[in-house]
Amino acid sequence: MSTSTKRSEVAYSEEQVAERLAAELPHWTYENGWIRRKYRTEGWKGTLMVINAVGHLAEAAWHHPDLAVSYAFVIVKLCTHTAKGVTDKDFALAKKIEEVIQWQPGLEGGPLEGTPRDDQRFRYIKYD
Repeated sequence: MSTSTKRSEVAYSEEQVAERLAAELPHWTYENGWIRRKYRTEGWKGTLMVINAVGHLAEAAWHHPDLAVSYAFVIVKLCTHTAKGVTDKDFALAKKIEEVIQWQPGLEGGPLEGTPRDDQRFRYIKYD
C-alpha cells in the first residue's frame, strides 16, 4: 500500500470533519459517522439521473456511497469503512459528486445553454 493510500484512509475527528465541510462542502452535513448530502429533484426522472451520475463517479473512484432514494430526492452518504470514519477519500468523492450534480452550464456563458428552468417538463434537479 502506498503512502498516499495510507494517508487517505486516516479518519478525521468529528471537529475536523465539521471544519472541512464548512470550508469545502457547505451543503453537506456530518451525521452518525458519515458525511451526507440530500439532492432534491423534480421527480423520478431527475432522481434516476442523479443516481446514475453518482454511480458512475463512485465506480470510477472505486469508493462507493450509501444512497437513500425516493421519488424527488437522493441522499448520498459517505464514509470509509476500513478507516471507520470520514477520510480524504470521502471528501474527494463528495467534491466530485457536488461538482457534477450542481453543474449549470447555462451560468458559465459558454455554448451550452443548460436545461430550461422555466419549463417543468425539462427541469430535473432543484439547484442550491
